[in-house]
Amino acid sequence: MATKVPRIKLGKQGLEVSAQGLGCMGMSAFYGPPKPDADMIKLIHHAVDSGITFLDTSDIYGPHTNEILVGKALKGGVREKVELATKFGIRVTDGNRDICGDPAYVRAACEASLKRLDIDCIDLYYQHRIDTRLPIEVTMGELKKLVEEGKIKYIGLSEASASTIRRAHAVHPITAVQLEWSLWSRDVEEEIIPTCRELGIGIVAYSPLGRGFLSLGPKLLDSLSNEDFRKYQPKLQPGNLEHNAKLYERVCEIAAKKGCTPSQLALAWVQHQGNDVCPIPGTTKIENLNQNIGALSVKLTPEDMAELESIASVDAVKGDRYGPGMSTWKTSDTPPLSSWKA
Repeated sequence: MATKVPRIKLGKQGLEVSAQGLGCMGMSAFYGPPKPDADMIKLIHHAVDSGITFLDTSDIYGPHTNEILVGKALKGGVREKVELATKFGIRVTDGNRDICGDPAYVRAACEASLKRLDIDCIDLYYQHRIDTRLPIEVTMGELKKLVEEGKIKYIGLSEASASTIRRAHAVHPITAVQLEWSLWSRDVEEEIIPTCRELGIGIVAYSPLGRGFLSLGPKLLDSLSNEDFRKYQPKLQPGNLEHNAKLYERVCEIAAKKGCTPSQLALAWVQHQGNDVCPIPGTTKIENLNQNIGALSVKLTPEDMAELESIASVDAVKGDRYGPGMSTWKTSDTPPLSSWKA
């Protein structure tokens, strides 16, 4: 019997989504060559028909090609069935990436995403990375206007620090914060998760399967093309990889006892964090999507959770999430509003 996908409320502004979402990035970007549009549209339709209705994309995925793909998949009455999230803030100019939260850019990026997706309104619009050159209030002011104009319904932040989240939320309620959270990435639990919960902000966990490592372990590297950025991720480099493989082995042992796959166990751990958390595992294969949905049926006891958390403690994993120079919530504080001269 197919697993029924429950619905959850994300944040306190009224957004309701499937309790598990679908990350669409890997269909078009960063995880090797783009996959055929027809196959990916079929996958998205299968997800929606199965009850996975929360789709996640961004203008930087491609750039732009993933939004166009998702837009095609929304045709024929699918748009009304889904909650669509996209993002702005990382731009590529002459081959160089930078982060921009300037109001004029925010508006232009939103208009461009609406056009590529071929829709009238974005359900959840995230700032993908925080522009630390200007106060967060300046960016939020423009996002608030876009809500008032009906171009976006809800505002989100991705990789934002606790203080940035608080300041943004004071301008206009933040519906969701997107962050990396999994058994091998738990540093958000100290400050970011409690801040979101205090303010009533939903939590969207990306890479809940450790970018595939919690599905395949070290074998993941065998399947990665040279264009796949995971090949160069610090956690998968020699020395770190062998150490982190021990965590995967323990996850496999517990999964065998629970009668599920390692990836289902890892995903179930995120699903058990609370009904304010929505993981968005990405996949390009229907069988993997079905397996991810199956994780919703895996029941973990408090003892199971404690055992997993003891083997996957915050300092149990070696290596950073990204290479040097990448912007994360640890480097996302912005200048005070008093310093701003428009």
